[in-house]
Amino acid sequence: MADEVRREWFDEDYYQVLGVPKNASADEIKKAYRKLARKFHPDRNQGDKAAEERFKEISSANDVLSDPETRTRYDRVRDMAAAGFGAGGYPGGGPGGGQRVRSEDIPWSTEGTADFGDVSDLFAGLFGGGGRGRGAGRTGRGRAQRRGADLETEVTIPFDDAMAGTTVPVRIDGPAQCDRCHGSGAEPGTSPIACPTCGGAGQVNVSQGLFQMAQPCPECGGRGVRIEHPCTKCKGQGAVRKTRSFSVKIPAAVKDGATIRLKGRGEPGPAGGVPGDLFVRVRVRSHRMFGRKGNNLTLELPLTYEEAALGANVPVPTLNGAVTLKVPSGTQSGSTFRIKGKGAPMQGGGTGDLMVTAKVDVPTKLSKKEKDLLSQLRDERKESPREHLGV
Repeated sequence: MADEVRREWFDEDYYQVLGVPKNASADEIKKAYRKLARKFHPDRNQGDKAAEERFKEISSANDVLSDPETRTRYDRVRDMAAAGFGAGGYPGGGPGGGQRVRSEDIPWSTEGTADFGDVSDLFAGLFGGGGRGRGAGRTGRGRAQRRGADLETEVTIPFDDAMAGTTVPVRIDGPAQCDRCHGSGAEPGTSPIACPTCGGAGQVNVSQGLFQMAQPCPECGGRGVRIEHPCTKCKGQGAVRKTRSFSVKIPAAVKDGATIRLKGRGEPGPAGGVPGDLFVRVRVRSHRMFGRKGNNLTLELPLTYEEAALGANVPVPTLNGAVTLKVPSGTQSGSTFRIKGKGAPMQGGGTGDLMVTAKVDVPTKLSKKEKDLLSQLRDERKESPREHLGV
């Protein structure tokens, strides 16, 4: 698609479609697309035509903005459209004249002398170099293969498996490459032929006054080929609906919400095009004892009043066996101790730490002897912890 300029670029603000600013990074565009694709995917909105159209709009925006070269061309087209060039007219002698349009030629520009480049080169795919034949502007270039849609699924694993790493099965129900025709859509022993209307380009140029606008070929629907003998299994679609099973390797120390990409495991591309990817979102079940903050694990450690007041050596559980923690005398409830190297494993090697927070346990039931001893302790205590309150 990098060598094409499409008519809808003048009208469609793809940044607004994805909800990102024009200066968004590639990663921001990718995240925005995945979020919206999950929300409006046809599998989650069966029978909802509005959601289906929204999904197509989101996919078109991603196709343009995810490719750096195509995005650059799109930005230049949008800049020129905003400046009054495009469907409303053409400066400097018409298309194909090599006119270089600068912002000083635009009365309301405040951008100095920003160079839009050679218009005949930028709009070669749109204007067809002045030609008016079917498929003009694509001679000898071939048809760009359309990529299949990405898919998403979710798996949930125990906390211990997340720390150690594991392999889990994943099942996907949806379009998959037809194993009879291998995605071509043609019955084995036959082959698709180039569409006679567009010459295999997948698009035709329609005259619009001074311009010729690229539009999907009405004969082949943009596929660029015609199938004279459709595959008897997929009826010429190149894909069939079935359940596919994969084994997904989950790396050690995976975090809740992490996404693992399986390249080429998404939906097949139309007419044998490149398949999309499968994104597996990992959910990690909570642990009955441990929490996690980054590469560190957290643990709440109950202490008796005597242990906190007098100090003690207390056993502490870790992922790989118990260790002994020396609790100093006078430890307050809420104090935190660090046990190095007993946290979560880190990618690339090493481990985080275990952060242990003391919680002084106050007994709710006391024997008579315990009450007597605590009463004696209370009577012996000379200082009040509330002295600073003045009461």
